[in-house]
Amino acid sequence: MTWGDQALFIQRTPCCAEVPAWWVQLHAFSVQGLFGKNSEQLTNSSSGLELEGSVRGRRVESPTALSTLDSITLMYPFFYRPMFEVIEDGWHSFLPEQEFELYSSTISEWRLSYVNKEFSVCPSYPPAVIVPKAIDDDALRKVATFRHGGRFPVLSYYHKKNGMVIMRSGQPLTGTNGRRCKEDEKLINATLRAGKRGYIIDTRPLNIAQQARAKGGGFEQEAHYPQWRRIHKSIDRYHILQESLIKLVESCNDQTQNMDRWLSKLEASNWLTHIKEILTTACLAAQCLDREGASILIHGTEGTDSTLQVTSLAQIILEPRSRTIRGFEALIEREWLQAGHPFQQRCAQSAYCNSKQKWESPVFLLFLDCVWQILRQFPCSFEFNENFLIMLFEHAYASQFGTFLGNNESERCKLKLQQKTMSLWSWVNRPSELSKFTNPLFEANNLVIWPSVAPQSLQLWEGIFLRWNRSSKYLDEAYEEMVNIIEYNKELQAKVNLLRRQLAELETEDGVQESP
Repeated sequence: MTWGDQALFIQRTPCCAEVPAWWVQLHAFSVQGLFGKNSEQLTNSSSGLELEGSVRGRRVESPTALSTLDSITLMYPFFYRPMFEVIEDGWHSFLPEQEFELYSSTISEWRLSYVNKEFSVCPSYPPAVIVPKAIDDDALRKVATFRHGGRFPVLSYYHKKNGMVIMRSGQPLTGTNGRRCKEDEKLINATLRAGKRGYIIDTRPLNIAQQARAKGGGFEQEAHYPQWRRIHKSIDRYHILQESLIKLVESCNDQTQNMDRWLSKLEASNWLTHIKEILTTACLAAQCLDREGASILIHGTEGTDSTLQVTSLAQIILEPRSRTIRGFEALIEREWLQAGHPFQQRCAQSAYCNSKQKWESPVFLLFLDCVWQILRQFPCSFEFNENFLIMLFEHAYASQFGTFLGNNESERCKLKLQQKTMSLWSWVNRPSELSKFTNPLFEANNLVIWPSVAPQSLQLWEGIFLRWNRSSKYLDEAYEEMVNIIEYNKELQAKVNLLRRQLAELETEDGVQESP
């Protein structure tokens, strides 16, 4: 059953019907995602549904309410049973140990620490993290008390070209008294080489970072970190991003407006401005690493939103592996799921919903949008296509798989997701599915790619925001024709290579016959 069929099916469901809570929840997501703000027109046909379990007898006012259940264990992934052959266990495809093994031969100065094995040091970190070898676990525990949420600096990316690194963390808890932590200073300085300086990229404007000191937060004092230069960037907090998305969706759904009003509403949403700020910061991080040969530490307040956007995008710019399908999946696991982005809070309801919960925000959607902007500028450098990004967006909000459930690894462990749900990667990495997400234009590019962040270079992602305002028929036909041309070109190239080999063999035979 397709998502469209599901939306129509819920309209046809009798008001007196009793259906499982997970079924209604999944279809509520579908309706909300398909119709956005216009989903309220379905209220009358769904408000009388009676749900099983803890939600039985509750009268639901809209599909939006249906999309939020009291317990995560009532959600569809806990009831879903795959109808396909499981070739790969996605839960064990991108473990920290496996990722560390890829760099173990080149990062002799780093080690894998299990200081957070029981999630006692930092509840939003995974059990295993990569830290400088010179720093022992006792020092890490002390640093954790000095960083917001216990998020002490850990390795995010190692640049093989020059050995520089990207680290990420939460803000330091300096407070108004200028508190310091010598273990924290030692940890950060352990990443620097002799005579080298580093950069601390704070994703908050300076005034916001200064205000955080009054609440116990703050930023690194230059007197205590003399080898580091602090740079403040302006990436807005999650609640501002949510307001921006609501304005954008409302504008995209209003088909009665003229050109001037459409452009005015698009500008007022500030969505593309957020894209520009995030990409600019990621390019800055990549430039510090690749061109200036300096290691960097990135953090905002919690270190679970804008921090992850910047570290992930910097790796896409710098690391060719992150532009492959499996490399990008590993990036999502390492820099979003294992790094503690609170998906359960940020993606609580549909992205197209015009109401919001306190913690909801399109942080992950903004990241995917930024990736799409880079993909559009470098269409041959990515192994995956736009459909792959759209698929990830959809499953982050409503999925039959358990990959995006929970806010961190600790919660996922308590929910026993590995035992009770199926991983998204188990489905995606099947050959029949991979073919749908593979970019036919892909040619391996081992170079750093530098996207343009000029306003003229950034566009509205039609595949997400205008997906129901246009017919995809002609786009699909054009895509199929492009694929056919590429396949035909490959066949011709193979014939050319064969003829060249045959010609070379004939020339060799002629040379042998002519020799005395």
